[in-house]
Amino acid sequence: MAYKTILAVLDTPQNARPITDYGIALADRFSAHLIGVHAETLAAVPLIAPMEIPDPSAVQILQDAAQKETAEVERIFRQQSSREGLSTEWRSFMSSAGYGCHSVMDTARSVDLIVASQSDPAHADHRADLETFLFDSGRPMLLVPYTMKVPQPVKRVMIAWNGSREAARATFDSMPFLKAADSVEVFCVDPGDRNSQTSETAGAEIAATLARHGINVTLTTREAHGVTTAAAIEDRLSEGSVDLLVMGGYGHSRWWEMLFGGVTRSVLDSMTALTLLSR
Repeated sequence: MAYKTILAVLDTPQNARPITDYGIALADRFSAHLIGVHAETLAAVPLIAPMEIPDPSAVQILQDAAQKETAEVERIFRQQSSREGLSTEWRSFMSSAGYGCHSVMDTARSVDLIVASQSDPAHADHRADLETFLFDSGRPMLLVPYTMKVPQPVKRVMIAWNGSREAARATFDSMPFLKAADSVEVFCVDPGDRNSQTSETAGAEIAATLARHGINVTLTTREAHGVTTAAAIEDRLSEGSVDLLVMGGYGHSRWWEMLFGGVTRSVLDSMTALTLLSR
């Protein structure tokens, strides 16, 4: 198994270059076809004219700004990916739903891997709805920390394993990375909290399955002792100098995550390593 079609989400000029570079690095590694995608959301036009009719000049200004940004992102993608032997494709969309529109989703659901940037709090114009991609696309998403500007090799991988459907999906979706890695760690936090697992057996079966694939895998369990699961994962990432974290997204229902947060949201906000998420 390998990733043969990769989608690079280029939602702003600020992250277009690093995400294109990551997409190119993965396309080179797996001999894959790379699709660059940019979607503009039609902004709500302020009602500033008499009789509450939108001012045509305001509409034109918004459209011009959107087209200018799309052109700049496309220029960056084409310039970075114009190397001999690389199979690439550019797609741009404009709709009221932005990255949640049917055309973008149709594209996303037909790829092997989505590559996107973690939201940068310094840029309020980061518009790609990563949660929509994760929840609705049905495809694995590789998130790149916004602080990581240059592609890094994936040598050490950590799987955040809790025995859930989401964790299983993420693990097998990441198989191309796992097979190429120098080492893979299955990491379980508070396994006794789940009835289906005990501290002695948590993660043992998935580790054995991965070993049968020829993967150099180890198993680690840890009691959180009052620390959140997200914090325990982050601590282990730092301890092990991990290059890639693999985890399932949204162990709770989506509305619960939106209202109260959770491991997925915490990781999205504070991630320091490449993170592959599946739902």
